[in-house]
Amino acid sequence: MSHSPANVTPINDHVFDKTSLRREMRARRRRLTAREQNLAAEQLARKLATLPAFIRSQHIALYWPNDGEIDPRPLAARAWRCGKECYLPVLHPFQGRLLWFVRWRPDTPLHFNRFGIPEPNYQDQPKLSAPNLNLVLLPLVAFDRAGGRLGMGGGFYDRTFAFKQEAKQHGRQVGPALVGLAHACQEATQVMREPWDIPLDAVVTDRGVVR
Repeated sequence: MSHSPANVTPINDHVFDKTSLRREMRARRRRLTAREQNLAAEQLARKLATLPAFIRSQHIALYWPNDGEIDPRPLAARAWRCGKECYLPVLHPFQGRLLWFVRWRPDTPLHFNRFGIPEPNYQDQPKLSAPNLNLVLLPLVAFDRAGGRLGMGGGFYDRTFAFKQEAKQHGRQVGPALVGLAHACQEATQVMREPWDIPLDAVVTDRGVVR
């Protein structure tokens, strides 16, 4: 387990409820300048590209950055150069709060979903079910060093990957690997977990691998 990055103070979450912690962390990342965001994205891509989980994965889900989230698109460019397939999450059109994963290439047309986030058209591009992905890179609002993740509160990823928790309860490990991405400044001492929260296998920031 790595040490806390220099000049970054993890927030003591005991001072905050989830709503306040979410507000504080979103404000932290939105305060980053465009230059700081771009630099962080490039540093993140370099670190992720050396991880065995990335190197051995052929089917990788990423996300389109929103609200100051660290940008995984430089990593997508590396993945494409390596011949890997990338996917973006798409809101399931029939089942509430579930995600589909639709293939995304540099020339894939995108449209805005109801949250104003670009996504490919699931009717025009190949889809891959969540269990068949090799690696999923998730956005987050806050994280801790035990794999805790605080998201935006919609529960989309938790519901989509609930099958991993169910398999673990029966002593089985199933893919894909779930890796949270964040700016180092989004670290909390501890993120309160709910029974339905799906733990992360690792967290990677622009400063390095957290766990």
